[in-house]
Amino acid sequence: MSDDFILDTDDLQRRMDGAMANLKTEFASLRTGRASASMLEPVMVDAYGSMTPINQVGTVNVPEPRMVTINVWDKGLVGKVEKAIRESGLGINPQLNGTIIMLPIPELNEERRRDLTKVAGQYAEHARVSIRNVRRDGMDQIKKAKADGMSEDDQKLWEGEVQELTDKMIKVVDAALETKQAEIMQV
Repeated sequence: MSDDFILDTDDLQRRMDGAMANLKTEFASLRTGRASASMLEPVMVDAYGSMTPINQVGTVNVPEPRMVTINVWDKGLVGKVEKAIRESGLGINPQLNGTIIMLPIPELNEERRRDLTKVAGQYAEHARVSIRNVRRDGMDQIKKAKADGMSEDDQKLWEGEVQELTDKMIKVVDAALETKQAEIMQV
């Protein structure tokens, strides 16, 4: 029984990758002063009785580095899309032109850039905590197997493997944070 223990490191890797994918999504929603269609991903519109992502009620384009446009397909939803953007907290003032909503991206000031780097740091810390939680789950599985008769050498081997995987993922999170903070601070 004890020699048959195999830790599912692929499952641990998949769960850690999930934390990293979530971090990338959160980073994409942070405004960097440059226009990006992904900055509108967290904005939901009350359309047809349910909350719907903006990209499902219109076409999102980035025609210029400092402009995002949304071509709303249903004229009746233009006002709701505009309201959702205003209330989203993005700090963008939508301008209407028929069924097209234009979002000029204002220049970020130094204070706002610093605030955004702090928010990015918080997102990265959440990802690190998620990765550490996955590590804890893996270590708990190893401890349970140790209680069931696993040798101490096997325990050390598996614990080393889990820790190595964790360290690698934490480095990936730190590198992503550094890149995002540099992007935010770039004028």
